[in-house]
Amino acid sequence: MIDSYNLLTFHVHGAGHSQGGIANTVAELLTFLEGLLERSPSEVFSILLPGISGIENIHPLIVHFPIAFLLTYFVIDLLASLLKKPAWHQFSTGLLYLGTIAAGAAVAAGLAAKGSVQHGGNVHAIMEKHEIIGISILSLAVFLSLWRILSHGMIEGISKILNLSCSALLVLLIILGADLGSLMVYKHGVAVEAVKDSMIDYFYEHTHSH
Repeated sequence: MIDSYNLLTFHVHGAGHSQGGIANTVAELLTFLEGLLERSPSEVFSILLPGISGIENIHPLIVHFPIAFLLTYFVIDLLASLLKKPAWHQFSTGLLYLGTIAAGAAVAAGLAAKGSVQHGGNVHAIMEKHEIIGISILSLAVFLSLWRILSHGMIEGISKILNLSCSALLVLLIILGADLGSLMVYKHGVAVEAVKDSMIDYFYEHTHSH
């Protein structure tokens, strides 16, 4: 059985000089696919997606979706108001709905992760703030979505200014929440397995040897 990572990843150094060329690569691919057929679905999932199968919870996997949807919603909606493009509001409204659904999934996954991830007292305080901001983002996104639904997308005058102000607040909360999440992961290593010293040495030698 060949290594799926080596098979499915482009080799930056010396990729064009591997012995056997395309024929050898095809043969390895066929052997790899044949081996997958002999494994259970869970084993196949672990082989094809080792990163996802190795995480303790799915919160880090889905949290990027509400960030992307809601930030893009605000930008498009703001441009639609400034440039007077009514059709753009329809597009931004769809992004708002998708972002709200994704935010609900991210909050649910985050609440589940809170009880399963080991952390100390200093991280707990950060996690509590992160949770409050996450719930606030979801609540505000739901409020904005209901506003769009009840108004049938016809938000004008003072209401439009208030709507954009709420959307700007939503963006600010997203930035603050993302900052706290990054602080927990990259400074305190929450839910991150320690890298062995040998792997660090290998990465250093492999990177700097080229």
